[in-house]
Amino acid sequence: MIVYHGSTSIIDLPILGKGKTTNDYGRGFYCTENPELAKEWACAKGSDGFANIYQLDLSGLRVLDLNSEEYGILTWLAILARYRSYWENGSISKEAKDYLKRNFFVSPEKYDIVRGYRADDSYFTFAKNFVSNGISLEQLKKAMYLGALGEQIVLKSEKAFKQIAYTGNLPAQSKRYTKQAKERDKEARKIYQELSKDATYSTGIFMIDIIREGMTASDPRLQ
Repeated sequence: MIVYHGSTSIIDLPILGKGKTTNDYGRGFYCTENPELAKEWACAKGSDGFANIYQLDLSGLRVLDLNSEEYGILTWLAILARYRSYWENGSISKEAKDYLKRNFFVSPEKYDIVRGYRADDSYFTFAKNFVSNGISLEQLKKAMYLGALGEQIVLKSEKAFKQIAYTGNLPAQSKRYTKQAKERDKEARKIYQELSKDATYSTGIFMIDIIREGMTASDPRLQ
């Protein structure tokens, strides 16, 4: 498969062990199948960059696909709660994050590749609002699905790094792609605001319901 990695520099040899431990799925090499998204990542800090192009061979690799039917949005949130440590740590949020990690967490470190949603600024805000009981699970799902969230593919193991090969790059101009990223974020927040207009505690499943009723990944109410 062809994947792209956005960066301010050309990376012709991805190296295992680089990157922040506080990224969505921990330390790893983050890619996407969408070159436009990679260009937005490349220009995230307001400077020009590159969408580095790679051929990735998935043969024999253990893949954790968080968007498959086997997993749900709460598994994604549990992983964010584990790695994205820089969010509110109030008593309610902490209890919610601990509950998610105990009951829904699947360790990305056991896999060679992780495929799942990306938690950019707007969607990370939505995730935090759900954990703090600001929105229901149904509202969170709709906001994410309608917002064309996009996927990221993350290399986690030495085996995975041995099966990726650099093939070239696409220049990314900040003048265009920084603006494009802001527009994408703006559209996502607009969708979220529309869905939130009719928000009510009388309907839907909230984080506090999941905790109080002891819901786990196998609970049919969460399917």
